[in-house]
Amino acid sequence: MSATQAPPSPTRVSNAVEGVAAAAELMTVLITGVSRGLGRALALELAKLGHTVIGCSRSADKLSSLQSELAAASENKSNSGKHLILNVDVRSDSSIEELARTVVEKKVIPNIIVNNAGTINRNNNLWEVSAEQFDSVIDTNLKGTANVLRHFIPLMIQKKQGIIFNMSSGWGRSVAAEVAPYCASKWAVEGLTKAVAKELPPEVAVIALNPGVINTMMLESCFGRMAALYQTPESWAEKAAPIILDLNVADNGASLTVA
Repeated sequence: MSATQAPPSPTRVSNAVEGVAAAAELMTVLITGVSRGLGRALALELAKLGHTVIGCSRSADKLSSLQSELAAASENKSNSGKHLILNVDVRSDSSIEELARTVVEKKVIPNIIVNNAGTINRNNNLWEVSAEQFDSVIDTNLKGTANVLRHFIPLMIQKKQGIIFNMSSGWGRSVAAEVAPYCASKWAVEGLTKAVAKELPPEVAVIALNPGVINTMMLESCFGRMAALYQTPESWAEKAAPIILDLNVADNGASLTVA
């Protein structure tokens, strides 16, 4: 499969069961990589539904406008003025540690975490990808996810409640030429998720979630103009938000897809 072909999408499995975090129950949701793409669209969709968003990104210049958009989406709702948007770099363990300390101090420990922050290498054969670019992909996609798990799982265990979604990819379950570093990082996220799931107490769950194929800057870097043929982040968020809100601890360790 070439990097200009869409990866296959495994079938989504999400049935309502006892203990489901129903959409009617208002949640506090932490989303990493919230400044653009899927993270931003999901944050705005959840805010529109009345949920409180804790968002973080290393792109500080985009966060003030997001804060204003979240305020507008939450106007006249119970979550108005409650959103927390912070400049955080998931690649830095100390930065995530400080984020965890902040949510504890503000008493806004999330019910749900979406490990969304991600990047992809420029299309190239592996031997033509620089060490710096390879490290950037692994540090963000894999180590960034692990940093969040390290500091937030203990908070959820203490709270005796929590669902974590680690963003995977079709290329975390299949492969393509010219995106080997990205494939490696997402296969690792899948393995990390399944291993950590076996370590968690019954009240906490971790799920690998393939968002599907969406027209984002990352997709454009692989597909070029063909990216425009796929759904927008906003359309995706309308479908993804109910799924993220409805899955529960019975789905611990699952590999699911937004279909």
